[in-house]
Amino acid sequence: MIRMLLALTALVSPAMAMAKAGPADVAQAKEVLMKGIGFPTVEGRGQTVAYAHYIASVLKAAGYADSEVVVTPMEGTATLEATLKGTTPGAKPIVLLAHMDVVEAKPADWTRDPFVAVEEGGYIFGRGAEDNKYDLSMMVVAMARLKAAGFRPKRDIVLVLTGDEETRMVTTQALAQKYRNAEIVLNGDGGGGTLGEDGTTALYYGLQAGEKTYADYAIELTDVGGHSSTPTDGNPIYRMARILARIDAYDFPDQANELTRASLKARSGRIGGAVGDAMRRYAENPNDKAAAAVIAARPEFVGQIRTTCVATEIDGGHARNALPQRATANINCRIFPGVPVEAVRATLAELAGKDASVKTIDEPVASDASPLRGDVVGAVTTAVRARYPGLDIIPSMSGGATDSFYFRVLGVPSYGVASLFMRDADGFAHGLNERAPVAGIGGALDQWDSVLRTLGGK
Repeated sequence: MIRMLLALTALVSPAMAMAKAGPADVAQAKEVLMKGIGFPTVEGRGQTVAYAHYIASVLKAAGYADSEVVVTPMEGTATLEATLKGTTPGAKPIVLLAHMDVVEAKPADWTRDPFVAVEEGGYIFGRGAEDNKYDLSMMVVAMARLKAAGFRPKRDIVLVLTGDEETRMVTTQALAQKYRNAEIVLNGDGGGGTLGEDGTTALYYGLQAGEKTYADYAIELTDVGGHSSTPTDGNPIYRMARILARIDAYDFPDQANELTRASLKARSGRIGGAVGDAMRRYAENPNDKAAAAVIAARPEFVGQIRTTCVATEIDGGHARNALPQRATANINCRIFPGVPVEAVRATLAELAGKDASVKTIDEPVASDASPLRGDVVGAVTTAVRARYPGLDIIPSMSGGATDSFYFRVLGVPSYGVASLFMRDADGFAHGLNERAPVAGIGGALDQWDSVLRTLGGK
């Protein structure tokens, strides 16, 4: 499969010669990003509708008709849909996906006001500068440039912006249902490039094609309690401690799929040493238990080969001088694609024992990884290597969830193909002083232009 993908990437060429982003394009993208940061699109503040209308104004100024850009207020937030119409009736659309909302940021904790964009030292600072308003802005300007240039794709290209990815994902689920017939989804909130510590040398590009399922489980133990001067064997706190120790010691089965095998093989040479060798061996033979043990010993890699579960909260007792009547714990799991949520609950219940209650919190849904389609891999490879010749393109599976998740649940192939390249040391998404480098904006616009022209021409 990996050899086939490499062969396919060599055959891909852009459908139309792209126009390189000039100073005016870069200036517009910076303006869209910095103005966007100024909208505090945090849950409950009611600013997402205003931000959506601002994005709509940028697109309409480039030539989109009112009917082609639709802003829909929804449950305190909003969605935006902008369509670059294709020439082939009935062809499945390409969906460009990003989210407008951001997590909360307290100005008192920041060096700068998180909702007033500042350009300083080669970076744009502000909440959402990285997650997700950078690539959202690049996608908006790329769509505007295509419209202004008169580009007509063979199939519709639809920019779809959600409004609550960081919280309830109600808008995500609604839009996934609406575009469940899409050919592919290209998500600006996933994947992306890694720069070396010099801030200019590109190390590799990650193409995200899968996500683990997020699920929480509540374990509860009860007892009649009593006076603390007369300890009993039924103490729920001690019993919970033993349960948590069993969960901690338990290893979920080793697993692999097309995506993780390709990712591990691609990373193996870069990681090197015993871990790199184990990655290579496991990619070739997922039944290699010795290789799996080496990989699993590294916290940053264990999630690539199995489901992981960890205790994140615990509560128990009701008084300092009384035996506890109750103890509860939250177990947070990141489930390997394709594994049922209920199967993980059943494993936890077996580890907890018959006296414990183990319940799934909310209604998490599992999804499979997307196939490594040759057209997508090829288009992204062409676009990225135009920026950084010969750069490694590494398929990846993320441990968290993005909007792509709900599209994958419905069977729509979805890929994280962000244009942002940055150093690991500059990653402050959800944290203080979030920022994104300015130097890559021109290349980011070119990357999106190339990908959309290539895939839109098919």
